[in-house]
Amino acid sequence: MKVSLFVTCLADVFYPGVGIDVIEILEKNGCEVDFPQAQTCCGQPAYNSGYHKETKDVAKHIIRTFEHADYVVTPSGSCGAMIHEYSHLFENDPIWKEKANTLAKKTFEFTQFLVEVLKKDDIGAVFNKKATYHTSCHMTRLLGVKDAPMKLLENVEGLEFASLPNKETCCGFGGTFSVKMMPISEQMVNEKIEHIEKTEAEVLIGADCGCLMNIGGRIERQGKPIKVMHIAQVLNSKQ
Repeated sequence: MKVSLFVTCLADVFYPGVGIDVIEILEKNGCEVDFPQAQTCCGQPAYNSGYHKETKDVAKHIIRTFEHADYVVTPSGSCGAMIHEYSHLFENDPIWKEKANTLAKKTFEFTQFLVEVLKKDDIGAVFNKKATYHTSCHMTRLLGVKDAPMKLLENVEGLEFASLPNKETCCGFGGTFSVKMMPISEQMVNEKIEHIEKTEAEVLIGADCGCLMNIGGRIERQGKPIKVMHIAQVLNSKQ
């Protein structure tokens, strides 16, 4: 099975190890992975800020970049959801709308791909820590991926899992929201950290680098002894 990795900006710049973990897991499970060098931002910041005309140029570039791919896999539910939004951008352009729909149909968030396409919910991971899981808004509400991460974590040997109170609430990132509405965002992430502390977890696991950057950054500033990890890092662990 041939897979193209859409690594996303945040993973590429801040969490390159996540991309490596994704590739290693996919290859261990029989996938041939390539990394298109031409890939850029998915256009979500511009799109959410109302710059839809400019986003069309980005969307066309991404569509061309992954046109060759059998499957596109991304370690970000948020960016995966953005690709599924492309068809709305081209509502009045039948040619590009069809191309956008074609890309959307073959684009999957990482855990979604493992469970729904590869039919894998146990990949032999070992992680001897107590952890909780943050459900990111875009991944669950826009992309509709809710069960896949939990199925995978349930089969991680040694993992002591604690359910996160009020897990459905936003962490306060929301991309440009955290910049434009900083005081509100700060209170939201503080509340999220309070909920994480209630679980007494050593590790916070997530599937979106944006949320992890936001929560992890605040945890670090507050000096909390909680490690933040992407789910791919956990699933590629053997200890």
